[in-house]
Amino acid sequence: MKYPELAVGAVIFNPKNKVLLLKSHKWNNEYVIPGGHVEWGEKMEEALRREILEETGLEIYDLELVGLKENIYSAGFQEQKHFVFVDFACRTDSSQVILNEEAEEYIWISLTEIDHYELNKLTRALLKELMNKAASPKKVEIIYDYGE
Repeated sequence: MKYPELAVGAVIFNPKNKVLLLKSHKWNNEYVIPGGHVEWGEKMEEALRREILEETGLEIYDLELVGLKENIYSAGFQEQKHFVFVDFACRTDSSQVILNEEAEEYIWISLTEIDHYELNKLTRALLKELMNKAASPKKVEIIYDYGE
């Protein structure tokens, strides 16, 4: 029997308040936030720190849960999968990224620039919501998306 895969993602802000995006062949060569799977017995925040270090070489801190979404058989992913994504906003003190084999390139952009890049549909929706949240800081709910 197959089960949904739990994955964590990070909207990482650098000291200039720009967000890290990775271009990934796994996601149709579109830009996505970094992240990955939670391993058996691993806490989500531990998985996020591990995945970000593996994929980017960055240390992260000030984790804040910002998104929960389900994605079933997305046309944007390289294979048919059922994901449950738990996304966090966080900070890093560095802008020096060291990519592993999971991404081809990276960019740091401000949230106001997201319309100028080919972002994965889920990533674009999350970043737009975060931009709206920044404009209205009293908004505290978690962004939830039922999927496509």
